[in-house]
Amino acid sequence: MDKNILSQYIDACELIRETEEEIKKLNRKKKTVIQTNVSGSNPEFPYNPQHFKIQGTTFNYTDDSQLRYQKKILEERKSQTEQLKTNVEEWLNTIPPRMQRIIKYKVFEELTWQQVAGKMGRRATEESIKKEFQRFFKEN
Repeated sequence: MDKNILSQYIDACELIRETEEEIKKLNRKKKTVIQTNVSGSNPEFPYNPQHFKIQGTTFNYTDDSQLRYQKKILEERKSQTEQLKTNVEEWLNTIPPRMQRIIKYKVFEELTWQQVAGKMGRRATEESIKKEFQRFFKEN
């Protein structure tokens, strides 16, 4: 695994969230109900005017098939992205805990090297943490 996969992990997490929102938006479109009032009268004498409230959806067969296709594509994207996320999380479990913490602080939380060193404690310096990170990815 290289450093680029970690940035892809962050993008993957964000893409999963965005894709779920798009799927929800497509489902809401399907449930949109339009309501209106119409007037009419009795067809026979006395021709009393009457008012009717009608409602329905503008969603038709073409819209439904397009929605299903878009939803299928989004589900595939989400599945692929979740697989990438799982692969990175499995890889993270195989590396030393210290490096897991450094990666968490630097890559996922986007802290500066100085902030990472502060969180790591034990007299860690900005430069020593940075070098440890670089060495780890150079070796792996």
